[in-house]
Amino acid sequence: MPLDTSSYALAHLRLDGRRWNELRRLHAQTSTQAAADGSSYLEMGNTKVICTVAGPAESRKGGGGGGNAEAKIEVEIGIAGFSGVERKRRGKGDKRTSEMRHTIASAFSANLFAHLYPHSTITVNLHVLSQDGSLLAACLNATTLALIDAGIPMSDYIVACTAGSTASYASNDEDADPLLDLNGLEEQELPFLTVGTLGAGEKVSVLIMETRMQMTRLEAMLAAGVDGCRQIRSILDGVVRAHGKAVLDSAIS
Repeated sequence: MPLDTSSYALAHLRLDGRRWNELRRLHAQTSTQAAADGSSYLEMGNTKVICTVAGPAESRKGGGGGGNAEAKIEVEIGIAGFSGVERKRRGKGDKRTSEMRHTIASAFSANLFAHLYPHSTITVNLHVLSQDGSLLAACLNATTLALIDAGIPMSDYIVACTAGSTASYASNDEDADPLLDLNGLEEQELPFLTVGTLGAGEKVSVLIMETRMQMTRLEAMLAAGVDGCRQIRSILDGVVRAHGKAVLDSAIS
């Protein structure tokens, strides 16, 4: 799905100084928690997430020989009360959190080689320290890094990004331009979607949209999101390779 940049006014800047197709600063680290089997820390702009992975471990539920033929993915998300503008604690029954847990578990269940670990459980714990847009995308990216750090085989990276539109649904502007990697203020005002791709190609594995939007805008937004995922994959791959090189150099020395 090629992105036609000739039809967009590149001189327009957003409130944070970015152009329509620019990502926010992305910083990531792996092996941040020594006690975990795999861990990562990721920042997408001012959205900050810590992820830890435990397992694969034998399932606690005893069942004789009738257990699952492949590993089960369990996701827990903790959102700090001070992470957003509204200082409130979200409980386990929070609808927004439950939807994110289900989306993350479903995406990685299809991507991990879970059949290699029968009758076992892989537990992913996400801790949200700061929210400023693209929260689901940040959680997916942090989970990818933590699972790689844990050494759990997968078919490829799952990387995610948000894409939005420059006009609200009420304005009915069908010629609105797409925006890449929305911050918190933009998400409050504009329609947006979260797209996750598998690898460096255009295979979409996650697509979530919670706002109303004219259908004519969808293709441009999706193209912008897929292009953003391609950029993020390159950054995350650099993080993984740099960590692997550091580990190899320390083992040699």
